[in-house]
Amino acid sequence: MYRPIPANLVHLLCNIAWEKPNLFAISGRIVYDVGMIHLLDLTPDELRDAMASLDEKPFRAKQIDEWIWKKHVVSIDEMTSLSRGLQDKLNHTACVLSGKGVAESDSSDGCKKILIEWPDGERTETVGIPDGDRLTVCVSTQVGCGVGCRFCASGLDGFVRNLTAGEIVEQLFHVAHAFGLPVTNVVFMGQGEPLANTTETIRSIHTMIDPNRLGISARKITVSTVGLPDGIRELAQEGLSVTLALSLHAATDELRETLIPTALRFGLGDILDAARDFYASRKREITLGYTLLGGVNDDLDSADHLAALATRLRCNVNLIRYNNAPGLNFTSPHPDTIHIFAERLRKAGVNVTLRKSRGADAHAACGQLRRDPKK
Repeated sequence: MYRPIPANLVHLLCNIAWEKPNLFAISGRIVYDVGMIHLLDLTPDELRDAMASLDEKPFRAKQIDEWIWKKHVVSIDEMTSLSRGLQDKLNHTACVLSGKGVAESDSSDGCKKILIEWPDGERTETVGIPDGDRLTVCVSTQVGCGVGCRFCASGLDGFVRNLTAGEIVEQLFHVAHAFGLPVTNVVFMGQGEPLANTTETIRSIHTMIDPNRLGISARKITVSTVGLPDGIRELAQEGLSVTLALSLHAATDELRETLIPTALRFGLGDILDAARDFYASRKREITLGYTLLGGVNDDLDSADHLAALATRLRCNVNLIRYNNAPGLNFTSPHPDTIHIFAERLRKAGVNVTLRKSRGADAHAACGQLRRDPKK
């Protein structure tokens, strides 16, 4: 279910925004003031409350929704069915897109990385991944990342703040515009830990799957997490048919704690218990993500430990070649080592896929996204 913004707060902040433009965002969840109502951040009910606070009829909310989600219009001045008075109000107090794309990087394989700057000056990266008639967006959920995986560039600059649901969804707009294509798939595998920002992640998913909004099938959405048991269970309670991807990267607690600092808080046993609860709630197979690091976790003992874990779940193992990133001192294993590792898992009865690395030459591949601080 949606986590609604309390109606009284919607009313209060709308009035404040109208009386003192550029002062507040309309959200009880935003941790910074952007100065404008971010329309992508509002549920249909919240948008109706916002219209009431601006002394407008409820049907105006439906008109705005249709302009944004059906006609893909992001300029309020182009929403011609709205009265001029309402357009003026919205131009002073609201926006469809709050961020702006400040740089793009094109990969030789067709991927495109977009650097988005938000109203507070913070920046995140998102990636569009075309594949035939599919366009997948790898979305970020935080500015920076507090997990601090030793092999991932996203945590090098630390954690700054969570993104709002509207900011998460907005990334799809930027990618769709860049490619001139509709988004068909979403992976929560960009910067940040989605389940450390569970409320906004879940709200954004509801917007994505709403048939009157983006209408993306929940089965085409993957939420990747380093393994936060409470967040996994909260996601399970939503009843969403999304895919859960657990970023293990090590199959023993000892090795995992050296690679992922937050692993000290949650052992593999607790994480797998939560994953089983998720599977029981939706009967959706779990994906175990495992980044292969040369000389670290790519030996046969590691493969055997991983196989022992994988056979305890209804899951698939997704092997990921390490992608080099400046400032990190890891290497990708030799292709023969990767092949031997995968075959060891298969002989143990594990379903294994070697993920195709996309966008690496534009630093847009897994583990390469990084916050670009505004100088």
